[in-house]
Amino acid sequence: MTAPFSEFGILGARGVLVAGFVIGIAFGACLERAGLGSARKLMGQFNFRDLAVFKVMFSAIVTAMLGVFWLSWLGVLDLGRVYVPETYLVPQLAGGAIFGAGFALAGLCPGTSCVAAATGRIDGMAVVGGFFLGVLGTGALLPLLGSAFDASARGAFTLPELLHVPYGVVVFGIVGLALAGFVAAGRIERARRGVAS
Repeated sequence: MTAPFSEFGILGARGVLVAGFVIGIAFGACLERAGLGSARKLMGQFNFRDLAVFKVMFSAIVTAMLGVFWLSWLGVLDLGRVYVPETYLVPQLAGGAIFGAGFALAGLCPGTSCVAAATGRIDGMAVVGGFFLGVLGTGALLPLLGSAFDASARGAFTLPELLHVPYGVVVFGIVGLALAGFVAAGRIERARRGVAS
């Protein structure tokens, strides 16, 4: 086993930061190339005229998932050492609701707002400022909210563990879901364009 590099000390602390920075810049560049730094493009999601966000993000998820699966199967990646965040139902549901409302209002999510801000868009800068204020506010209130975190803790688990099926079955199912989603997205976009014209 040689990966994850951070767990086996191959990259070192500084190397992990540099790798994260380079990957982040590359991901941001891909988002900008896909047009996802524009709130207008993202708002197309909500009226079903342009489902590029769904296609790009689902493509990224499936690519990462297949990469992890095959690297693990080939013995290059130790899945047991890959960090899985713990589940805290109440704060994550509340955060999801706030995230969704902010996305609908601003037309940008944290990643795309950073891309928008980096390319000089004022709306992106405003959203970045807003989510930093939200993080600081949540951090300040954390001592008061600690009981809600602890009461809804469910530990770290994955879909194969939750569904009690092999990892490969979940991968196969998600790939099938993605392919069906891409076909459905294309049909929805064509139907909406037909209605608009």
